[in-house]
Amino acid sequence: MANIKDLKKKIKSTKGTFKITRAMKLVSAAKLNKAQIRILGLRPYSTELEGTVRTVSALAQDYTNEYFLPKNNNKAVVLVISSDKGLCGGYNSTLAKTVRKFSTEHVDEELKYLWIGKKVRDLISKEVNSGKTFTFAKADPTYEEVRKIAEEIGSLFMNGEVGKVYVAYNSFISAIAFESTIRQLLPMQVSEKVKEEIKTTYPYDFKYDPSAEEILDTLVPEVYLTTVYTCILDAIAAEHGSRMNAMENASKNSKEVIKKLSLKMNKLRQARITTELIEVVSGAESLNS
Repeated sequence: MANIKDLKKKIKSTKGTFKITRAMKLVSAAKLNKAQIRILGLRPYSTELEGTVRTVSALAQDYTNEYFLPKNNNKAVVLVISSDKGLCGGYNSTLAKTVRKFSTEHVDEELKYLWIGKKVRDLISKEVNSGKTFTFAKADPTYEEVRKIAEEIGSLFMNGEVGKVYVAYNSFISAIAFESTIRQLLPMQVSEKVKEEIKTTYPYDFKYDPSAEEILDTLVPEVYLTTVYTCILDAIAAEHGSRMNAMENASKNSKEVIKKLSLKMNKLRQARITTELIEVVSGAESLNS
């Protein structure tokens, strides 16, 4: 049974943990605010740009682009975006589970995994065909850093080395929620059904200046790059939200542990005092007898 001295040590240690988790929560909350502003600011642009390209490419007559053309190749690369640090709840383990499931469902494809962040890589690298790990100079990547990564991966598709490019990441929903997602980046696809719906929605010709082909040749690569950048910002915002919640839960648990230990210590102290009083009274009575 623990004595009062041991309980005091445990309480002191838990109070130190509480201070650390509370500080980490505040730091993550500040980072989340910044990351949330970035992703919520970029998403409408990315969505509108992708929708514009989808509409124009569906209406343009016989338009083709390297980003749309499927390759006769069953090889594919998957860019997995996770964190470099832990203490963020189920952020990495949930994504690792999603990637494992994706691997089992795509056994007909020769998948190779590329990494941003090392946590999911460390969890599953021995289970999959693991490739290069990309790093950034700072925690928040610049658009140019993302461009280099996107172009390097995109060149594998353009050169016919792989037939598809996927990205696996945690999509930011809110400060307390995210969704593990795997989406296909290349080849970009507009199904025949979607094309027919677009043609029904816009049953007239647009006037283009310059031509629709020139516009699309400029915008299609930009859609690809912007999508990769959006996925990375999504993952960063989701990471900070997950870490903030994990540290908040850890802080609450620390408070509860401190409360329980303090109660236990007070009971032991009270029992010791009662025992001492009984001994004093008993001694006094024996002297009087």
